[in-house]
Amino acid sequence: MTLDDLYATILARKTADPDSSWTAKLLAKGPEKCAEKFGEEAIEAIIEATKGDRARLSSEAADVLYHLLVMLAARDVPLSDVMDELARRQGTSGVAEKAARQD
Repeated sequence: MTLDDLYATILARKTADPDSSWTAKLLAKGPEKCAEKFGEEAIEAIIEATKGDRARLSSEAADVLYHLLVMLAARDVPLSDVMDELARRQGTSGVAEKAARQD
């Protein structure tokens, strides 16, 4: 499964019955709840990264990616916009890119 496939599934669940889909239930709670859940999952991934358990980190990273996509869908931000931004940054030094954003 690619991120595009997962994002398409998430978008399809936006109109599903919240009683039939975890994604639909989460989206029905609104963008703020989706952002909160993303933050929780990011913290869990950080904890696993500090512990050094690769399998647990992989699992938590999958949760982070899923919840990031749910958060984007909740705000109607296409995954393609994020991918376009990454493409725009490609080939630019991370130091230079960060400095340009601080202006």
